[in-house]
Amino acid sequence: MANVILISGGARSGKSSYSEALAAGFPGPRAYIATAPVFDDEMAARVERHKLQRKNAGWDTIEEETDLAGAIEKASGYDTILVDCLTLWINNLLYEADKKGREISEDDISARCAQLKKICAGFDGNIIFVINEVGMGIVPDNPAARTFRDLSGRCSQSIAKFANRVMLVSCGIPLILKDEQKPDKDYS
Repeated sequence: MANVILISGGARSGKSSYSEALAAGFPGPRAYIATAPVFDDEMAARVERHKLQRKNAGWDTIEEETDLAGAIEKASGYDTILVDCLTLWINNLLYEADKKGREISEDDISARCAQLKKICAGFDGNIIFVINEVGMGIVPDNPAARTFRDLSGRCSQSIAKFANRVMLVSCGIPLILKDEQKPDKDYS
């Protein structure tokens, strides 16, 4: 099974920079799976800038908005995979479902996370997942935002359960929440 690390934190908390530095410390080739959709010119420029920065730092970038398990499976030739981020992945899944007139439930996200666990079990290397911590604020005032918050929380819990290491980054400082060699310890 992969050495799975989950890094959470608020927006602009330093979690992406920290996860990239952590991944750079592992030997061998690295893949960066980016889930950000490009929806305007500013975002396109931002994505291109980040891709160039990663390329200059020795990363290969794989862009995948929805089929995260498939992207990880295709990246099996790398020693380290960084997935940034699960929050946008959930957003993309919600958007695709909405276009088809469907809804996504916490059970659906749990099932997708179970697929990720299965893919991680077959990977011999390091996989770092990044997700925003979105549940520390007020309860959102509309159903769509509450659904997004709930799905993100379910995803965080599901990944954290099988991760070897879980960290929360605040103010650029990583706080270790879980650090063990035996994943699947029940924290409930």
